[in-house]
Amino acid sequence: MLGTRELRFDKHMNKDVVLCVSTNHRASTSTIEVLNEDSISYSLNVKRVPFYRRREYHGAATVCVISINRNLYHRARRSLDRIDPIYRRRLQLNVI
Repeated sequence: MLGTRELRFDKHMNKDVVLCVSTNHRASTSTIEVLNEDSISYSLNVKRVPFYRRREYHGAATVCVISINRNLYHRARRSLDRIDPIYRRRLQLNVI
């Protein structure tokens, strides 16, 4: 048919990368607020830490993992600069 084109998908479609990991509830909440203000889509995954591994996470029972699309990574890192430094120190940022 004339005028119809095939859909082209970005090569990074469905390739999410981990932006940050946090065991602090307030740090993850402030991160989510900043991402929402900048209209950056993210996925939030809360994982439970087994009892025998809690020493590695300083006694935390849960870990919050925030993932984003690879295309939005640099924009999200720039927006994380607006987070309060106290909470930013509690985030474990990943570099791609």
